[in-house]
Amino acid sequence: MTDGFAHRLPLDRIAGGQRLDLVADEAERQAIAERLRLVSLDRLDAHAILDRTGAEVRARGRLKAALSQRCVATGEPVAEHVDEAFELNFVPAPTSGTPDEEIELGADDCDVVFYDGQAIDLGTAIADSLALAMEPYPRSPDAEMTLKEAGVLSEGEAGPFAALAKLKRGGDSET
Repeated sequence: MTDGFAHRLPLDRIAGGQRLDLVADEAERQAIAERLRLVSLDRLDAHAILDRTGAEVRARGRLKAALSQRCVATGEPVAEHVDEAFELNFVPAPTSGTPDEEIELGADDCDVVFYDGQAIDLGTAIADSLALAMEPYPRSPDAEMTLKEAGVLSEGEAGPFAALAKLKRGGDSET
């Protein structure tokens, strides 16, 4: 998926060891925030070192972001800072097979980004890396209280060891 942070780099203009610094402007940050359903994205910048071997391009670098997303329990904004190293391998999209055919990926393939063979989109790949680096279940300071009031048990209260402790204490019998 592309967004306003797309930075297409033609393959013939990528030199080995090339360093790129990307800083998302306000419009780009807004587009990414909408795509990732963030309350706000106040900062997104990254640097990458590009290396090319034939049609394969490797980008190694670091991304930094300041963002806010909604608490999973209260809906309140939760501020977050991301400072994450990344390594992406851009390879031409496979041309064999059908569009609905399942492709099996191994652990070494998880950071592979397919491209059209003409240009890579480094900006969108960095935005995707941000999505993976963010806290998946952000919680505000009031989250625990809100969940408890709603009757949601904590992991310690609902886990198998809690059930064993309850049995040991001679807890409630459900028979």
